[in-house]
Amino acid sequence: MCRLLEFPSSGGARDGKLLQNHPPAARVVVSAAPGAQHNVPDMPSQRSSRTPFRGRKKPLAIGKPLAGRVALVAGATRGAGRGIARALAEAGALVYCTGRSVKGKPSPYGRPETIDETAAIIRAAGGRAIALRVDHTNESEVKALFRRLRRAHKRIDLVVDSVAGDDPLMKTYGFLWQADPTRADAIFRQGLTSRITTAKHAALAMMPARRGLIIEITENDLVGGGGNPMAQVVKIAQKVLPLQWAAELAPQGVAVLAITPGFLRSESMLQHFGVTEDNWREAGKKDSNFLQSESPLFVGRAVAALAADPNVRDRTGMLWSSWELARDYGFTDYDGRRPDWGRHKIDFSEFPPAWMDLFRTGADLEIKWLTTLAARTRKFRAKIPS
Repeated sequence: MCRLLEFPSSGGARDGKLLQNHPPAARVVVSAAPGAQHNVPDMPSQRSSRTPFRGRKKPLAIGKPLAGRVALVAGATRGAGRGIARALAEAGALVYCTGRSVKGKPSPYGRPETIDETAAIIRAAGGRAIALRVDHTNESEVKALFRRLRRAHKRIDLVVDSVAGDDPLMKTYGFLWQADPTRADAIFRQGLTSRITTAKHAALAMMPARRGLIIEITENDLVGGGGNPMAQVVKIAQKVLPLQWAAELAPQGVAVLAITPGFLRSESMLQHFGVTEDNWREAGKKDSNFLQSESPLFVGRAVAALAADPNVRDRTGMLWSSWELARDYGFTDYDGRRPDWGRHKIDFSEFPPAWMDLFRTGADLEIKWLTTLAARTRKFRAKIPS
């Protein structure tokens, strides 16, 4: 996920490239796929919401902290989804990789990656993975998937949803008055309804055991999301819904949260810059911000660290970033680097003044909006009997 340069702050984005010939109100990156597979070198391994998280560091568990766990990664075909599946298997989990792209039936997005390929990469590295074709917009298929997992393992410990990261419909940018509402149903079905459907059945599978973790992979660590109005709704919902679900599932012992990567070196991003994972630093000559990018395995290790944390419920309902979690848990990318987009001084030199005005205005309004809501929420909380 490339940095979402919608507002000048510490966000991350699903994966992106600079927009060209777009109006100033367009977002500065184009969302694409989560992961990195072109010439990727072998990558070496590495309490409840009632108690607020205090930012304390958690040492990484040694060995295979997720051995015996069963994980599902929806949208494991490429990008962040693939990186997460790999990292979970690296940590010892059995990983189910789901998505629509399989051998002989490639992505409708025109990408060559498949879930079979993801599972093969994991197995080649000594991990355990099973690829299953599932259309997460089809509730009957999702229901059958969870039924299969429960019958086979009597448990499901972790569900990570990265579906629709490469949806072309999410890449149409422009002002509100340029929106094409005829695409709304398709965007909502793929990017939002599928997420709700998967989370619903994940919750139903986890509630009997009163434990589990559901993670939504999203784009940037701010409330706002660029693109067109429909894409904005999807991106905001991916961050806000976990907050609502966390409250609903707290009595059931299930944690829910959202995570964004930083500047992600997905397949699409490497292709955009004309580089591979072997020589990705060459792209820094075109965009110096890319030198602070991360491989998809980095956000994957963030997810694995959370899954291994016995106090992960302290973090429920929150929106986290790969770089924040790396500071807390101490993991690194496969090359030993610890990219930190939040501390990166963004190079805005390529952006026109109109875009900079948009960033400033958007950030100022969001600060005012959040501050106002926080004050109202405190007043409401004070009215609730203890």
